Amino acid sequence: MRNLLLSTAIGDISGKPYESRRTKTKDYDSVDLLLHENTYSDDTVCTFACADALLNHKDMAKTIKERCKADRHRGYGGRFKQWLDADAILPSYHSFGNGSAMRVSAAGFMAKSEDECIQLAKETSMPTHDHPEGIKGAVATALAIHYCMNGHDKEYIRKHVLDKYYPDWSGKSYSEIKPNYHFDSSCQGSVSAALISFLESKDFVDCLKLAISLGGNSDTLAAIAAPIAYAHYRVIPEKLLDNARKKLPQWMLDLSETFYDFTLRAKIS
Repeated sequence: MRNLLLSTAIGDISGKPYESRRTKTKDYDSVDLLLHENTYSDDTVCTFACADALLNHKDMAKTIKERCKADRHRGYGGRFKQWLDADAILPSYHSFGNGSAMRVSAAGFMAKSEDECIQLAKETSMPTHDHPEGIKGAVATALAIHYCMNGHDKEYIRKHVLDKYYPDWSGKSYSEIKPNYHFDSSCQGSVSAALISFLESKDFVDCLKLAISLGGNSDTLAAIAAPIAYAHYRVIPEKLLDNARKKLPQWMLDLSETFYDFTLRAKIS
């Protein structure tokens, strides 16, 4: 499993052309993961920034700020942009938006235990998303990745993540949520939907297409679901990897390899 961080980027890149506040749903069969205009968004920049901070023991808020300011035109949200553009590092603005969940995958991949996973997830969330729901979204996403990396099956993920953290969504099926699903930038409405997309998927590609075809915040839904799917299925089609490598800047590609080397050494030790 070499492409840990790239999995999130691929979800983001694949879903970006379909993101729309005005469109509730997309037809599954019409979703093309390799549209010419697809590219990475703030989801990917923040994911790699968090990975950089965790991996290299850097200050989380400072690293997020520096990496995002260096790549400014990636669709950052309004409150995040205000935080980003301030001269100093401002306190958290208590967000419960899905930004905490879309950037947390490194915590799930690198944690050696459940407790460490929770702690690392909180570290990635706290600079801007320290609302309880923002923290919960990061923790739930990271734990789903961590559990899959450690061989737990989908029923375990359903019971210990979806049912535990989002009981209002417990027992709901994809076909049940899709007709009324709409653009939702909260963790509550995004992490749960991404988890259901994963739980009902057949493989990595199917998971992305299910998440994207829900509509609305498609790139973030796919960015949350993709690393969970990769941790479970362990395979990403080479054409999606090639596309991501062509779109991402070199510092991300280098960090992806360094991150893989770290996780490999940690596993061996």
